[in-house]
Amino acid sequence: MSATAVATTNASNPGLPVQNDPAWLSLKAAAVSLRALQAHDGALAEGADRGEAGALVAAITAGIEALAPRFPHDAEYLRRAVADFRAWAGGGFGVPDFLDSLLAFQPQLDRVDGRTHLVVFPMYTQNGSTDRLVEAVLVEVIWPEFVAELEAGDYSNRLFVPIRFLDFTPGYDTNSAVLFPETVAMREVPHFTWGAIFADREAARFRRVLDAAARVTNLDLPEDAAALIADQRLTEETFVMWDLIHDRTHMRGDLPFDPFMIKQRMPFFLYSLEELRCDLTAFRECVKLERDEHAVPGARRHAKLVQYAVVFDRIFRFAISGSRVRNYDGLGGQLLFAWMHQHRVLHWTDTKLTIDWDEVPAVVSALGDAIDELYWRSIDRPKVAHWLAAYGLVSSTVTPHPASVWAKGPDALPLTGTTREITDTVLDDEFPLSMFFEALEKKMRTVIGSTAGITGETPLAPTQGGAA
Repeated sequence: MSATAVATTNASNPGLPVQNDPAWLSLKAAAVSLRALQAHDGALAEGADRGEAGALVAAITAGIEALAPRFPHDAEYLRRAVADFRAWAGGGFGVPDFLDSLLAFQPQLDRVDGRTHLVVFPMYTQNGSTDRLVEAVLVEVIWPEFVAELEAGDYSNRLFVPIRFLDFTPGYDTNSAVLFPETVAMREVPHFTWGAIFADREAARFRRVLDAAARVTNLDLPEDAAALIADQRLTEETFVMWDLIHDRTHMRGDLPFDPFMIKQRMPFFLYSLEELRCDLTAFRECVKLERDEHAVPGARRHAKLVQYAVVFDRIFRFAISGSRVRNYDGLGGQLLFAWMHQHRVLHWTDTKLTIDWDEVPAVVSALGDAIDELYWRSIDRPKVAHWLAAYGLVSSTVTPHPASVWAKGPDALPLTGTTREITDTVLDDEFPLSMFFEALEKKMRTVIGSTAGITGETPLAPTQGGAA
C-alpha cells in the first residue's frame, strides 16, 4: 500500500473491534512500510526516500489521533507519541527519541481486566527483532479478580502488567512475549516503572507444546493438567499468577548480586539458576496457596495449575527451545528434569513418561531450597567462589560436556585472571542435551518452531508438521 493510500484510509469506526478499525489498519500498514526504510538503530536508512518516510509518519500520527478517543486513559501518552513522531520527522529522521511519550505511558497505574492500549514506539523486541524499528501493537490487559486480590495482599508487584495480543506489527510475529520500556529508542534511560508480559502467547505455546509432548512421551496427564490444554483463558490466568510471583522474586531474597543480572558478564549457568529460582519460588508459593483453605477464592485451583505449568513448560519447552549457545533457560529445564528423575519422581521406562505427582511438590521444592541456600551462602563468598559453587550445584545433577575445563575443577581454570577470562572458558554448550532430550528435540522440533508468532487466537494444532 502506498503512503498516499494509507493516509486516506484512517477514519476510525468505533462500532468495530479496535483491531478491525480502519484507522488501526491504516496505522499498521504505514508502520510496516516505514520499517522497511529504517536502519538498525531506527534512523532512516541511507538512501531512503525522506518524502515517503514523511508521508508514512503523517499516516501513523493521523491513525493515532483517530484512534485516541478509544483510549481516554492513554490520552497524554498518545498526544506525546504524535509529538515525538513529528519531532523525529522534523529533525531529519536521525536516531529516534521517544522518551517523552514513553514517560507518559503508565499502564501499571490502572490495571483493569479487558482494558486496551495502543502502543506505538520505535523499539526492538526481545527474542524477536534486534532492530529498533517502529512497532505498533494493540494489547488488552488480563487482570482477573483473584490475581488483583493476590497482588493487593502478599504478592504485591506494582510493575507487573499481564496482557494479550489483539494485533501487532512484524517485530512481534516472533518468539517475543514481553513489552518492556527499556527496548524503546530514547535519549536517556529513566527509572522503569512497569513491564508487560503477553500471557496469551505464553499460554498458547505452552498448550501446543504440552499437547504434542504428552503424545510423544505417552504421558497420561492428570485431569486438571489436561484442562490447561483445553482452555486458553484458564491457561492465561495460570500464567498470569505464575508471572506475578516470578517477576517480583528477582528483587526479593538473599541476593548476593544486582538482581538485574543481565547487566553483568558472568557464566550463563548463573542466569539459569536465577530464572529457575524465580520459577521455583512461584512453585513453592503455589504449593502453600493450594493447601491454604483460607486462600483468595479462585487462587487454590490456579495454584495447582501453576505447579503443572512450571514443571511442563520447563521440561518440555524450555529445555529444547533456542540454540545451544549459552542457553540459560534451556539449562534450567534440563536441571529440573534431571533433578526430578534422579530423585525418582519422574520416570522414563518402556518409552513412557510417568510422574509421581504426590511426591513432586517436596522434590521440586527441595531444588528451590538448594538454590536459595547457594545464594544465602554466597553473600559471604567472593564472586568467583560463588561461580564455582553454582557450577558445583548444576554439575552435580546435569552432566557437563566431556571437554569442559570447568568440570576439571578450580586447578584447571585461570583463577588469577580476570572474570572475563574465567567466563570465556565456559563452553557455549557447557551442558549438552541428554540422550532423552536429543530424541525429544527431534520429534518436537516442528512443533516448537510453529509457536513463533502464536497468540491466544491461534488454533491449538500447528498448521503444518507436528510431533512424530
